[in-house]
Amino acid sequence: MTDDIMDRIAGKMEKCGVVPVIQIEDAEQAPYLAEALTEGGLPCAEITFRTPCAADAIYKMTRAFPEMLIGAGTVLTSEQADRAADAGASFIVSPGFNDRHVEYCLGRGYKMIPGTCTPGEIEKALSFGLKYLKFFPAEAAGGIKMLSAAAAPYKGVRFMPTGGINEDNMSAYLEKPFVFCCGGTFIAGSKDISERNFGKIKETALRVSQAVKQNTEKRE
Repeated sequence: MTDDIMDRIAGKMEKCGVVPVIQIEDAEQAPYLAEALTEGGLPCAEITFRTPCAADAIYKMTRAFPEMLIGAGTVLTSEQADRAADAGASFIVSPGFNDRHVEYCLGRGYKMIPGTCTPGEIEKALSFGLKYLKFFPAEAAGGIKMLSAAAAPYKGVRFMPTGGINEDNMSAYLEKPFVFCCGGTFIAGSKDISERNFGKIKETALRVSQAVKQNTEKRE
């Protein structure tokens, strides 16, 4: 089963290389964060539903910067999925694989990247026709060695490793053909957002986007 829309979303995520995973406490900061990420060369973000203002932050970011690719992360319930979609999220990410949750999201037409950590979960995802999966928690679960071993039997499945990804290890993941992007909290931490350190966030985004570009050129 093909999904051209999900392919396009994944293509945009792959171009960014690293998708900033954001936990934001104040939705009023969202447009400033979006501006910093965009100017830093990373016009994408995954806003996690770990705070009450997540949907509002998604709404404000998508309205202020409609060219950005904004998704919702840590989506655990159908109610959260609906709120994320209503706010303008282009994709939904969950930390694990819940059959009923995945079925609900796909039934509503939401573009979903569920979390997997084992071959059994990968095969479950395949049974739903999914080929873009989150690998979480990446470093704690064995890192690139574990992911390489788990991905080997499943040609055509691609992963977004998240959890413990940083500037030092992201290239090791991105050079693998079965990785389409990484998720990283290190680009825009909650403290920097709340303290309005948007210049610092932009600088980090610039370093990451430049490193991704160099890595892409090596692969080509």
